[in-house]
Amino acid sequence: MAYGWLVAQVGIKDSIGVIPTSTGVSHAIASKNDRIVKVHKFGLTRILSVVLVVGVLSSLPGCTGPPLSPDVIAEANSANQKQFLLGPEDVLEIRVWRSEDLTQKDLVVRPDGKIAMPLIGDVDVSGRTASEVAAQIAGMLKVYKENPSVSVKVKEVNSYHVYVLGDVAKPGKYQLKSLATVLQAIAVAGGFTPYAAKNHMQVRRTVVGQDGQSKQLRIPARYDDLVSGDGQIQDFVLKAGDVVVVPNRAW
Repeated sequence: MAYGWLVAQVGIKDSIGVIPTSTGVSHAIASKNDRIVKVHKFGLTRILSVVLVVGVLSSLPGCTGPPLSPDVIAEANSANQKQFLLGPEDVLEIRVWRSEDLTQKDLVVRPDGKIAMPLIGDVDVSGRTASEVAAQIAGMLKVYKENPSVSVKVKEVNSYHVYVLGDVAKPGKYQLKSLATVLQAIAVAGGFTPYAAKNHMQVRRTVVGQDGQSKQLRIPARYDDLVSGDGQIQDFVLKAGDVVVVPNRAW
């Protein structure tokens, strides 16, 4: 009886054997191989279907990553675009009505976030608005003046800076003269690179807890949610010192 070689390969190489080449045996083996091919095709179809479903779900807003805690959502939306918070290196003009001796025209906020005023000494202004500082100084001057009237003007904004790191065209530190959102910061940094994992961005922010201790908070910032506005976290305003991290896309 004559013999021949038959190689069966479906996705991976099947075993190679020496089999008879008679018609009946060949048909039996062919039928068996057809069934194997069909089984492999069915399995491959199911796998592709699962992959497709997972891919679609992962592209929907809010369908990736762990659930967001209320603290993270609240912190993301805590920055008010209409209120500028003072910080180190800002230049202030503080006027006290009918008191030129107390008026300070070019007062620079120190690195520790404080300024020095006549009579009342150091005043902590970091993290406060100009109106809050004016009210604070007026309250401290009541010991020396009756009903003091104080105004605070921001002459130079030097404390507002953010960092944009990772897969952007121009990563680095950016000192800005006006408040910026996450998307605006990305634009300032030249936009994404082709390899950026846009939906895995996060903003790292240092916050002070109720115990007075500083801790770092990570705020997810999915690009699709920021653009559509449909997610729990939308395009929020960055605070001074925030770090926007754009990771590399995993292949």
